[in-house]
Amino acid sequence: MPDFTVLAIAVALAMDAFAVSIASAAALPELTGARLLRMSVCFGVFQGGMPLLGYLLGVRVQALVSAYAHWLALLLLCAIGGKMIYDSMQDDEQRQFRRDPTRGWLLISLAVATSIDALVVGITFGVLARPIGYPALVIGVVTLLFSAAGMVLGHRAVALWGRRAEVAAGLLLCLLGIKIVLEHV
Repeated sequence: MPDFTVLAIAVALAMDAFAVSIASAAALPELTGARLLRMSVCFGVFQGGMPLLGYLLGVRVQALVSAYAHWLALLLLCAIGGKMIYDSMQDDEQRQFRRDPTRGWLLISLAVATSIDALVVGITFGVLARPIGYPALVIGVVTLLFSAAGMVLGHRAVALWGRRAEVAAGLLLCLLGIKIVLEHV
């Protein structure tokens, strides 16, 4: 597969992680290097690992993954987006105790929600008997870079627009979930 095609696939897959990174940074009180690194590395690892998993699963689970993956992504993204909108309406004292999207199960659920399409890409590579190692590496690295850029952009948006940026970020996550469902229906 030509390098340009692999890069185009990687960029397309990284867009969801980019959007979620913007939204996540908008929900943070401050952006630290550790938070940026945790989220971008986690997103890169999941986005690069899911094609490998999909490749191994191949045809066996294609029907199941294709039938329900978009609904799972919608559920996860809307739940997280709705929580962000709710949190943005809290007063400052309540806001300091909300969850950090760059830690724990919240980070893992965001990584899974944004990498389901990469799993399907891996299944496709498996069905077509195409090599997956190099494309998976490119997908992971591109996603890592896009996620880091998204976090920086999201943090700057909050500095400019305050809580409105957090509401917009929550809405963005919900709309992203709806877009995923509409693409598969």
